Amino acid sequence: MSARTDTAAQAAIGAAARELHLPTVRTEADRLAEIAVRERQTHLVFLAEVLATEVDERSERRRQRRITEARFPRLKRLSEFNLDVVPTIAPTQLAALASGTYLDAGEPVVLLGDSGTGKTHLLIGLGLAACEQGRRVRYVTCAHLVNELVEAADERALSRVVGRYARLDLLLLDELGYVQIDPRGAELLFQIITEREERASIGIGTNLPFSEWGSVFGDPRLVAAIVDRVTFNAHILETGTQSYRLRTSKTTSRSKKTG
Repeated sequence: MSARTDTAAQAAIGAAARELHLPTVRTEADRLAEIAVRERQTHLVFLAEVLATEVDERSERRRQRRITEARFPRLKRLSEFNLDVVPTIAPTQLAALASGTYLDAGEPVVLLGDSGTGKTHLLIGLGLAACEQGRRVRYVTCAHLVNELVEAADERALSRVVGRYARLDLLLLDELGYVQIDPRGAELLFQIITEREERASIGIGTNLPFSEWGSVFGDPRLVAAIVDRVTFNAHILETGTQSYRLRTSKTTSRSKKTG
């Protein structure tokens, strides 16, 4: 009789879980019930465990979805960044950014440094930290974003694309300065930046000092307007001129030899 009752209960739980869109309850109910019997849990404790498992699983799925939607080229965490080889960045400064308070204030972050100095690692690390805090993030190179905007404008879909980027909590714009942007693309990129001004954060990785941004955008007035917007209340981190990857490799090699 008990076995038939349990079988009926399992079927009822499965049907109800599907109706209520509770997939974790459906898959985990039996296992949690066995634990409840073994640990002599009350009905309320068992119910709390079942619901907590569903909530935790949903939170994990949302976290994974945010990370996927961010389109990172690879996953890099801030904790993996070796600050010893980039002394221009203070640990307290990086820790403050990792906390995400700059996102609440809609403040920009600009990473200045030569190629290979860790700018992309830091951008991805900041983005990943933001995803894990429940923020909407997107990583994109400057050239890719400009191409996307130009195509959207040609297809009369620019407002939709601009709106999608405007809804992000953090836009990570990497490799600014590697490719020259024509006047039309520069104006479209300016529109994206303006939409976020003092409202939502933008993180920029560039190999050029602000004084040389004119070589990318051309129009002096547009350059001045862009620099003004991305530097107002900005967190500016200089990663230097020596390759972070090379120095990290040397540090790792020395550690292995001494070990």
